[in-house]
Amino acid sequence: MAASPEELEQRLSHLRTELRGAVRARDKAETARIRRALREAEAAWEHALETEAEPDGAALPAEPPAPQASATTGAPRRTERPAHGSIPIREQVHQALTLLGAPAAPKLISSTYEAFFTESLVATKLASLRRDEERSFKAQGYARPYYICAALTHDRLVPARGLLALSTWPVERRIIGPLSPRADFLTHAVGTAEQIQRLTTAGHPTPDAAWRLLRRFALTIPGAYDAAAPEPDPARVIAAAHAEAAVHQQEDDQQRQAAAQRARTQLVDVQQLFGAAPMRDALRDASGTLS
Repeated sequence: MAASPEELEQRLSHLRTELRGAVRARDKAETARIRRALREAEAAWEHALETEAEPDGAALPAEPPAPQASATTGAPRRTERPAHGSIPIREQVHQALTLLGAPAAPKLISSTYEAFFTESLVATKLASLRRDEERSFKAQGYARPYYICAALTHDRLVPARGLLALSTWPVERRIIGPLSPRADFLTHAVGTAEQIQRLTTAGHPTPDAAWRLLRRFALTIPGAYDAAAPEPDPARVIAAAHAEAAVHQQEDDQQRQAAAQRARTQLVDVQQLFGAAPMRDALRDASGTLS
């Protein structure tokens, strides 16, 4: 019998506790094992949640259905978007960030979600989301399978302005160093191209908005765009993005890893997810007023 979402949430909480212990003990083999178990448990939780949401027990579709032909013209007809609010905004952001694979700004998160999924995501609604998530974490700890958290600056370990990330990513992946914006841009391009490839392989139509998003990425990556082609080639975009990323990767990885090590040493759990308080806030908290 499949585990319920509640049972899986308990398992996730237990695994995260074990993971913190393994990381602090610097047991790399155990850390890797627990991370694999976490990924499996998170996938099972997502599936159980989707199954529970369906009245007949069937899982929700991963991609939007193919457009139906019009009875009068025979041309493909756009699928109507469902009413807003059927999917919580934090889940929308989680889906978009998972696809992109790296910290991203609200506008890109919104564009990505709307390009691949069947609902709109209003970027202005993300303004207070991270603060709500931080309050929830402070009240409940690791009660949720994931949190929408902050990317961290590599030097001060404070929240990187305007960038959201996932708590399930390691700290290194959420650090923003001098080379990270470009490296993350290339990661976004790869994630977008890979999602289009998955849709194509599964026989689903790729929305026009997804092609437009991929084109935006391809135009700024050397060798990724063929002006003579009607649409960017996802495989070509992926290859070009990997080729450029290799130029920056070693230095960027070193900067991220050094900052992540400082974060694990200097910051408590909530700060590792949502950032250390900027000096202005720290002074206010210490004195009650800002001098």
